[in-house]
Amino acid sequence: MLLDHFRLAIKSLRRRKLRSWLTMLGIFIGIAAVVSLIGMGEGLRIAITSQFGFLGSDVLSVQASGLNYGPPGSGAAEPLTDDLAAKIQKINGVEAAINRYIKTGTLEFNNKQEIGFAMSMPEGEHRKIVEEMMNLKVAQGRLLKEGDTRKVLLGNNFADSKIFGKAIKSGDTVLLRGIKYSVVGIMEKKGSFMFDNVILVNEKTLLDDFGDDGTVSIIGVKVKDEKLMDNVKADVEKLLRKERNVKKGEEDFTVESPQKILETLNSTLFAVQLFVYIIASISLIVGGIGITNTMYTSVLERTKEIGIMKSIGAKNSTIFSLFAIESGLLGMVGGLIGVALGLILAYGMAFIGKLLLGSELIQASVSIWLILGALAFSFILGTLAGVLPALRAAKQHPVDALRSVL
Repeated sequence: MLLDHFRLAIKSLRRRKLRSWLTMLGIFIGIAAVVSLIGMGEGLRIAITSQFGFLGSDVLSVQASGLNYGPPGSGAAEPLTDDLAAKIQKINGVEAAINRYIKTGTLEFNNKQEIGFAMSMPEGEHRKIVEEMMNLKVAQGRLLKEGDTRKVLLGNNFADSKIFGKAIKSGDTVLLRGIKYSVVGIMEKKGSFMFDNVILVNEKTLLDDFGDDGTVSIIGVKVKDEKLMDNVKADVEKLLRKERNVKKGEEDFTVESPQKILETLNSTLFAVQLFVYIIASISLIVGGIGITNTMYTSVLERTKEIGIMKSIGAKNSTIFSLFAIESGLLGMVGGLIGVALGLILAYGMAFIGKLLLGSELIQASVSIWLILGALAFSFILGTLAGVLPALRAAKQHPVDALRSVL
């Protein structure tokens, strides 16, 4: 019986193809907007999260405030001095405070040059801590070892031939600032723009070749217990205010944890997505009104048909079902088209964005739950929009329906 109702509903919609397509227009525009924009927003959230999400929740980063057009700490009017790490190390709850030096320079391979970021790897006991903090693993070759002079460990992106026209492999030789370095390994991909493009060099070699001016780019602070994060952060800020002779509220430095940054970013992205929901909802409501209008018109046009069906014994529930199924189908088909358009828009815009900007931050991520939710919502919206017209059709008296068309 239900299958027959579906067949009748489909035949009815086919007889009014143009009107059916126009009715679905509002639905699939709204669904396409929801799927594409939320997919792009989720892709951006995942991309940003991956930039430093792997660092863990027991790490603090300390750096000087300033204009950062390059590596962390660059452009600061008052950079951090390299003696601060030893003082931070003495704070209660701090497991390790580690100076990290980041220098810019040209990296040359295969007769092509690119600007790269060289980051120091500490010597001694802090090396293992940094390897754990960064979750360093190699895709090929090995990690840097103590005493490695003029050897580098490269981020995973350097294994892509797009950068130098030829993939760099473990054992190759590269020029960093015109100086020959041997590549000991290529790191596993982390999904982080900075760490997938980093050039890791032992601290002594880096400072010897790039120069040591007594300043440090960033200080990584490993906290003994995650529960002590807030207390340690407050103590580090207090120490730095004293050392740098600044008052509270006038800090020329930042002390942040990756998790706090992620929470802030997620809140911002949620606000943006909420705005998208509102805009898309308006389009969906317009689509629902269109379905209601179409179904009311259909009831008026098919008064004779309704009268004939009732006169030969059709029940009110049968008439109601026919019109409810029609409106539900309008919503479902509109939703299917909207989802398809949304997927094309989301991944198409992400692809074009990557080509134009060359950034891994431009990506899309559409989950199966978003697709199923969009389809369910469009079907429910279409069904609800057809309830009142269906009730009107079901309540018509057969004699009155037949008389109205004679």
